[in-house]
Amino acid sequence: QVQFVESGGGLVQPGGSLRLSCVASGFEFRNDDMGWYRQAPGKEREKVARISGQGRVTEYPDSVKGRFTISRDNSEKTVYLQMNSLKPEDTAVYFCNRVAGSSWIPYYSWGQGTQVTVSS
Repeated sequence: QVQFVESGGGLVQPGGSLRLSCVASGFEFRNDDMGWYRQAPGKEREKVARISGQGRVTEYPDSVKGRFTISRDNSEKTVYLQMNSLKPEDTAVYFCNRVAGSSWIPYYSWGQGTQVTVSS
């Protein structure tokens, strides 16, 4: 059974940093592209970061480029999201999933996510 367990969220002031983790299970992982997404209240889920299976390729939308960094540890089946210079508009529930390359199409059902709140 495929499972994603996201953690590391919390309340942070604008300009602060957080590091999210996502532990995956139930599929191979090491050769699979992985992505982070977020969903704010009343909004559609949106893509945040993508990383290729071996970590050589990463992709970010303009909204987070230069502030967020995705990485992975294939031995731990874990993908990370380092978030710096956080803004109030980054407030959302963050999710991870296996994705179909540059299409960003998620493969599986979503986990519970981890809440990130940026507020003073």
